[in-house]
Amino acid sequence: MAVKLMDMENKRRDVLMNAALKEFAEKGFDKASTNVIAKESGISKALMFHYVSSKKELFLFLYEHCTNMIHEEYLAYMNFNEKDIFERLQQSYALQIELLKKHPWIFEFIQMTAAAEAEEINEAMEQKAAKIQTLCQETMFEVVDETKFRDGMNIERCKQIIYWANIGFTNQLLNEMRNTEASDLDYDKVQEELDGFLNELRKSFYK
Repeated sequence: MAVKLMDMENKRRDVLMNAALKEFAEKGFDKASTNVIAKESGISKALMFHYVSSKKELFLFLYEHCTNMIHEEYLAYMNFNEKDIFERLQQSYALQIELLKKHPWIFEFIQMTAAAEAEEINEAMEQKAAKIQTLCQETMFEVVDETKFRDGMNIERCKQIIYWANIGFTNQLLNEMRNTEASDLDYDKVQEELDGFLNELRKSFYK
C-alpha cells in the first residue's frame, strides 16, 4: 500500500508523515484536510498525490507504517527479561520518547478513536486499539517480580491500579504535548516527570 511513498527521499517522507499524523490525530480521518497536510509538508498537493492516491491510502499507509515502527523501534528493543514492573515501564517510556523525537504525533495517531465514514478505516482503528490494549497488558504487566510488592497485597489488583495510573499519566502527557509545538518539546523534562511518577508509584507498592 502506498508503495510510492517509500520511494520518496527519507527526510521529505518523514516531514509528510508527521504532518499527516498531526492532522489525522487532531481532526480524525473524515475532517482531516489533505490541503493542510500538503501545506504543512511544504510540498504541492499534486506532488503529494503523485506518491499516494488518496487520503484513505495515506491513512492506511500510516497505520501500517506506525504499527511496524512500534514493533521494530520499540518492542524489538524491550528487555523482557526485566521482571521489575517499574523498571520495565521506565524502559518502555524511554523507548517511546525516542520514537516521539522522530514522529511527535505517532501516539496521538495510534490512540485515535473517532469513527470514520469509511468502514475500512474503522476496521483498521479497531484492530489497532485491540493490539495496543493487548500489547500494553501482556508485555508490561503479565509476568513481573511479585516478591517486591508489600506483604498482604493483592498483586493482580495492584497491577491493575498501576496499569490505570500509567494510562492516565500517559494521556495527561499527550494532552500537554498536544498544546506544545514539537520543536519546543523538552524531552529531558518529560523523561524526568516520567521517572518521578514511577518512583512515587514504586514507593506506594514496594516494600
